Amino acid sequence: MTVTDDIASTLLGKKIEGLNSYTPSILVAIPRNDNRQKYKIQNDNLPFNGFDIWHCYEFSALTENNLPVTRVLKLRYMADSPFIIESKSLKLYLNSFNFSNFGRSSEECLKICKRIIEKDLSEKLQTVVEVNFFDNEIKKTEIFENFDNIMNFAEEKDLKIDKFKETPELIEIIQNDKIQEHYLKFDSLRSNCRVTHQPDFGDCFIYYQSSKHILESSLIKYLVSFRNEFHFHEECCEMIYKRLYDLLDKDDKLMVCALYTRRGGIDITPVRYSKGLQFDDLNKIYEINNFARCGIKQ
Repeated sequence: MTVTDDIASTLLGKKIEGLNSYTPSILVAIPRNDNRQKYKIQNDNLPFNGFDIWHCYEFSALTENNLPVTRVLKLRYMADSPFIIESKSLKLYLNSFNFSNFGRSSEECLKICKRIIEKDLSEKLQTVVEVNFFDNEIKKTEIFENFDNIMNFAEEKDLKIDKFKETPELIEIIQNDKIQEHYLKFDSLRSNCRVTHQPDFGDCFIYYQSSKHILESSLIKYLVSFRNEFHFHEECCEMIYKRLYDLLDKDDKLMVCALYTRRGGIDITPVRYSKGLQFDDLNKIYEINNFARCGIKQ
């Protein structure tokens, strides 16, 4: 039985008892290497830096006098961790806080929950997991204002789409005389969870700096080809990155970010970027400090 089969048989489609109290044992970790091997991504020699951001919009716990405390929970861990967390198990784990009591005040409750969640997830994923809480009224700002809709570069009537399984051969590249920067957005990314087979929708943002030019019409066809793929969000982001990385020159700069929509009260934002890009470079590409939705710093 595979890890995926095991998750499906233990968590999905079944009533889970005993979650009215804090239950860390429900957490399930999935090896990143499961999917990376297929795309020749070596864990000990990753072709990118990156991180995964999770936003959990329905976190709630109780103080010692049963006062509810509700916040948006944000967690972050790096792409070089050996595992990712399975989203259904994370949701069940966070739900186990709903009737659990921590601290004498809201502030103390959140401080204790932060410490517990960081410890549990860090141990489960064998990496450092950062947790922060935000008010539910946090202001949303535009963080990708420099990115152009990829559809603006193509004539829809000339696009013929007939591949719905990941097809890298669709990507076409031409050589330019000089290095150029490209900021591209595709707002119709769709794949499927490889555990539940439920559809996942999101926006894909691609930045690259190269003397090579990825033809936008071909990139549209390639991104559409994920429509009938069954992968986790992090895996899709890495697959897109690796396909483009293999076609560009090794010194070129590349970033792929996928903003998936909320499902089950949780959204996931994986970001992968070439090792030639530094944190300050990312700030220039998109305003990661302006909004908790994607930011690294709080």
